[in-house]
Amino acid sequence: MTLPLTSNSSPALPARAATRIALYTEGTYPQAHGGVSVWVDQLVRGLSDHQFAVQAIAGLPFTRMALEVPGNVQVEQVPLWGPPPGGAGGRLWQQAHRRAFAGEVLTAYETLLTGLCRLDVPTFSVALRRLSDLGQRGSLTPALDSARAAQLTLNLWDREAQTLAAQRDRLSPRLPRPTVAEALDVQIWLEHALRPLTAVPPEADVGHAVSNGFAAMLALHGLWQRGTPFVLTEHGIYLRERYIEFRRGRHAPGYKTMLLRFYRLLCSVAYQNAALVLPGSHYNRRWEERLGADPDRIQCVYNGIDPNIFPPAESEPEGPVVSWVGRVDPLKDLETLIRAFDLVRRRRPDARLRLFGGTPVGNEGYEQHCRQVAAGLNLDEHVKFEGRVDDITDAYRAGQVVALTSVSEGFPYTVIEAMAMGRPPVATRVGGVPEAVGDAGLIVRPRDALGVANALTKLLDDPALRQQLGQAARARVMDLFTLDGCLDAYRRAYPVARAARLSPSQGPGELW
Repeated sequence: MTLPLTSNSSPALPARAATRIALYTEGTYPQAHGGVSVWVDQLVRGLSDHQFAVQAIAGLPFTRMALEVPGNVQVEQVPLWGPPPGGAGGRLWQQAHRRAFAGEVLTAYETLLTGLCRLDVPTFSVALRRLSDLGQRGSLTPALDSARAAQLTLNLWDREAQTLAAQRDRLSPRLPRPTVAEALDVQIWLEHALRPLTAVPPEADVGHAVSNGFAAMLALHGLWQRGTPFVLTEHGIYLRERYIEFRRGRHAPGYKTMLLRFYRLLCSVAYQNAALVLPGSHYNRRWEERLGADPDRIQCVYNGIDPNIFPPAESEPEGPVVSWVGRVDPLKDLETLIRAFDLVRRRRPDARLRLFGGTPVGNEGYEQHCRQVAAGLNLDEHVKFEGRVDDITDAYRAGQVVALTSVSEGFPYTVIEAMAMGRPPVATRVGGVPEAVGDAGLIVRPRDALGVANALTKLLDDPALRQQLGQAARARVMDLFTLDGCLDAYRRAYPVARAARLSPSQGPGELW
């Protein structure tokens, strides 16, 4: 089910736009603040001569947008949960051919399951494309949410697991045999995961998935149904973040295995079919190549900011203060930062830690956990959860040092925004963070509370070093990470993607 969202600032797209972009998002723009949403907002506003038809993957339907969209943007949401697409029964389900159609859906679903069990990219790709075709004829839900689909899931999965076990191939990934509960949970999850394939792709000159995963599924859907070539942006590596997410989760082994296989195969199909893959850092490139992206079609495009919006901070706060800016999320690993700050206070009892950022729906439990960690260390008076701030520059001015202790990142805005304001960062060696920081800050290992504490203390104790690194940080941003440079790269990428579709042997050239 796709739900259009309208806004006073979002008139319908004109009949003949100079460049029409189908923009695919997942859980970010326009229903969430921060991170990728900031990047998308800068893109659509910066390329005001382009028209963007946004298809936004959402968990549940949302009624309000977190961001006000400009006039060159039209938004349609594609929820994975809630009422099934196509209304009660779907478009064809009420017709005489409903049984034959259900049989076609289940045949494609069986092929998809086979690809999952065997970790076979071509088989999975063929099945996904077939389901894309079928999704334009009717709702997939009645067939996939049925006893036949449940029995098929259990029987095929169990058979493939036994076959792999009999082969005793130590090089093949292990496939655990399913319980009935696991098979039912996987069937239900797959029915919802495949709902985007019933959406109607926008008419566009080029598609743009702003992440892999479900956003990329929509891009593949547009490619297969309308022949729309697409570019794929990678901020963080989608598959790596799913591995981290499931590492923390308490899912049953079989359920976890099948979902991770789905993500892995989906990401590979997207990499292989993208006209251009545009990672936000060179770190991402290794993952993308290993998962099937053509090295000749990968071009790194760094995030950029407007340095006029983030001018150098005129002065420092009184006393040793560490700022953190971001969304409260397990990937940001605030627990390590709080534990590191406890070690800092043993050397600098007057130190304070200020945490700026909102808590997305679903992460309230993690925020509460972090508060409990701080309370358990007797830091209630020294660690403040400030929430969202109206002017983000105030958050950077609030600290002498800005910390980032994430376990996964793409190319984070918080680092380059802080650097633009002359605040030296202490940041973890993940994703594109070392590329952003260079020699203008201190890099530490993720989940290393002692390493973070030592780096923070070093900067808090040395005003001259803070000033030296702060000046270098501002200069680095001005040289490498401006918004104008990022926008120019994408302005060039869209026509290159169209040309690559017409001439597959042509590489992307130099976009930056």
